[in-house]
Amino acid sequence: MTDRIKISIVYIITALFILLNTYLVVKKEYYWGIFIPLAIMLILLYVFHFEKAFYLAVLSTPLAVNVGNYDLGISISLPSEPLLIGILLVFALKVIIEGYPDKKILRHPVSIVIFISLIWMFITSCTSVRPIVSFKYFAARLWFVIPMFYLGAFLFRDVKKARSFGWAYVIPLIIVIAITTFEHKQYGFSEKAGHWVMQPFYNDHTAYGAILSLFIPLLVGYIFDKSSSVRIRIFASIAAAILFMALYLSFSRAAWVSCALAAAILILIVLRIKFKWIAITVVGIFAIFFTFKFEILDKLEKNKQDSSANVIEHIQSISNISSDASNLERINRWQSALRMYHERPLFGWGPGTYQFEYAPFQSSREKTIISTNLGDLGNAHSEYIGPLAETGFPGLLIVLAIMITAIYTGLKVYRDAPDRRVRLLSLSVTLGLITYYIHGIMNNFLDTDKASVPFWGFVAILVALDVYHCRNAKNTDDKQSSSGAPQLQEPSSGE
Repeated sequence: MTDRIKISIVYIITALFILLNTYLVVKKEYYWGIFIPLAIMLILLYVFHFEKAFYLAVLSTPLAVNVGNYDLGISISLPSEPLLIGILLVFALKVIIEGYPDKKILRHPVSIVIFISLIWMFITSCTSVRPIVSFKYFAARLWFVIPMFYLGAFLFRDVKKARSFGWAYVIPLIIVIAITTFEHKQYGFSEKAGHWVMQPFYNDHTAYGAILSLFIPLLVGYIFDKSSSVRIRIFASIAAAILFMALYLSFSRAAWVSCALAAAILILIVLRIKFKWIAITVVGIFAIFFTFKFEILDKLEKNKQDSSANVIEHIQSISNISSDASNLERINRWQSALRMYHERPLFGWGPGTYQFEYAPFQSSREKTIISTNLGDLGNAHSEYIGPLAETGFPGLLIVLAIMITAIYTGLKVYRDAPDRRVRLLSLSVTLGLITYYIHGIMNNFLDTDKASVPFWGFVAILVALDVYHCRNAKNTDDKQSSSGAPQLQEPSSGE
């Protein structure tokens, strides 16, 4: 086919599209025709450049906007979730036809626990009091977990791609920070405005703060990676400074605490404090609390400091359980969730059902000025108590199992990996996950793309580093080579 014929075909297709779209808009008032070229481009991207579609979904997540109809119970984050759904369908088709790329990932303890979590979520969706709500929640979990974890873990066998994942989220996040900061400036950087100026990209300052604290350890790790170029390390320093600034202006107390505790844990890791001493300390703290809990609660109830633009006062308000509406409402939600758990302890009420079912379980003496019976102001505000109410005690155990196996994997790679760059990346990602797990005591966001994409991506990075770059994994591969067993080519960890 000559170039002239090719150009003529392009002109003919373009003219036909313009005529068709003009007819749809003028005669039928249908406007969806303008998305036809975009849909064709995405299909071609999925078919010929599947990996780029993965990173496109990550890039779009911070800038995605949630749209929907609350009355119909339908909402979706555009454009990230449609992109993730497309990746899920294409990847599932590839696995059905060709099989999963590497069974070592599927046999990893973290992968097994995640698979069990999906099975249990399906079971509890079947027993749910609102099956439609639960199966929609389960479907969303599938298009978060399968692309980000099961596909990501295979892609991240190359350390360069794992690092690119972090940049793919951080760069658009910086754009969101710039827009948020400019909007915040219009209100004099007030504490109250800091709760909502990040909309429509993030629901509120708690979700915004959780993501900022999740990525700060990763960027700090990039700064100290001596194998990277000076240009990249300087850019990482600038990006980290921007995120620290945004974290301060978020006025998210839980995010501040999670970063501080992650820094304390980093000190323990670097000083190689033995785990038994850490465990003894934690047990001792809990023992002291339960021994003197009435005295401690009495002291906390005397704290009248509400949230404030003053940093010291804002930190002091964390322990205010007498007048701070935000703290009191969390207690109200937790108590409601525990009452729901006691009524359905094994299977729970069903994934995603808490916000529709908790109202009757509220106690009048625990309600606050921001309490509602409409189920339109969020969930249980905990990554642990929420699953307890929705998926029963087994659901809570599974959440804890994912947390423990992921952190253990990260620390194991940090200890055993022969490559310093791999150890540093593992430590950074592990600390990032720790900030989220600490933050998860006060809030839960894994039902959103904003948190699920980086969270499951971080877990995938740790599994990939363990499978492909840890000393034990390399020893296993050497044994397989000597016995003639097939193996994947070890990717370079260089950039």
